[in-house]
Amino acid sequence: MRQRSRRRIMHATVELVDRHGYAGTTLGDIAERAGLARGLLSYYFDGKRLLMQSATHRMMHQTLSAALGELTPDATPEARLARAIDAVLGLAMDHPRVMRSHLALILDPDAGAFVQDPEQQQLGAILQGLLRDWGAPDPVAEHAVLRSALMGGCIGVLLPGAELPLAPIRADLFRRYDLDWRLGRPPQRTPPERERPPARG
Repeated sequence: MRQRSRRRIMHATVELVDRHGYAGTTLGDIAERAGLARGLLSYYFDGKRLLMQSATHRMMHQTLSAALGELTPDATPEARLARAIDAVLGLAMDHPRVMRSHLALILDPDAGAFVQDPEQQQLGAILQGLLRDWGAPDPVAEHAVLRSALMGGCIGVLLPGAELPLAPIRADLFRRYDLDWRLGRPPQRTPPERERPPARG
């Protein structure tokens, strides 16, 4: 029952922030959407910020697990890592308000430390396993690098007034891990290099 209530609260949080943004969503709204008493939110989560981060980590964990589950059991480590990168970057396109809110909270020095809740730990364990299979000599350290790169990629896609296309951001990440652009779910039909205009002599 406790886990079910937590899941309902986190699911409601993502739904409402997707529609109304973080500032436009109250704890009362979340409780009503989840069908739970307002006091239960304070029992399960120490404030709106922590709830938002946990809810986003759960969304990321679920999305990543579902994306990897679509692959065949004999998928290569490269194919699995590519699919994971596309899954996380895709969240910036599919849930821009949620991801903007999440990034703003974790980058705010006055908001407190980065939350390492169970959902975030499961997400990290999956990524570390993918990097280990890919051949990273130190999966824990490489996970920290990949996490930062994915955050930077999401910021690039979501930065208001200075948004970057997804394709070049993805291409940079794929080059870092020597992944074929055709793996995962490419946002373009041809490699990025072929989309560049020919040089003028």
